Amino acid sequence: MGIIAQLSIWIIPAFILIVLLVATWRKISTYELFVEGGKEGVKMAFSLLPFLVGMIVAIAIFRSSGALDAIIGLIAPVLLFFGVPPEIVPLALVKPISGSAALGITTELIATHGPDSFLGRLASTMQGSTDTTLYILTVYFGAVGIRKMGYALKVGLLADLVGIIAAIVIVTLVFG
Repeated sequence: MGIIAQLSIWIIPAFILIVLLVATWRKISTYELFVEGGKEGVKMAFSLLPFLVGMIVAIAIFRSSGALDAIIGLIAPVLLFFGVPPEIVPLALVKPISGSAALGITTELIATHGPDSFLGRLASTMQGSTDTTLYILTVYFGAVGIRKMGYALKVGLLADLVGIIAAIVIVTLVFG
């Protein structure tokens, strides 16, 4: 086993040990602070729950209503003209909304077409090159009470679009 592998195994436990030793040396009550942090974490989780449920319900409605299939049907000819498989559209549309739904779509694409297929590679690359913009804005901005998020939304969605285009171009150049 190489030095990097050994270092990666020991770095987090060593960091925790150093934090505990420094806190003890400075006479800070580490256990009480840990418990207090746990309480705050539980409060935060409960405050995020309505936002998470709303996102999950919205995604389920979007997929089961047939709207996703209608969008794919409309843009499929344009995508095929540029050599982009239409099967990737659900991933491109869902990824800014939900990471877990996007991971489910990626898993389904890889199971259907194989991990070494063009579509499997494209889905994997797209999964890693985009972010869950709407999820981040809804959950995190909502949790801290930020209501004006227009610029963050525009920049986040633009970054997602750039990630999608970059994934298509790079996978096409490397594996196409």
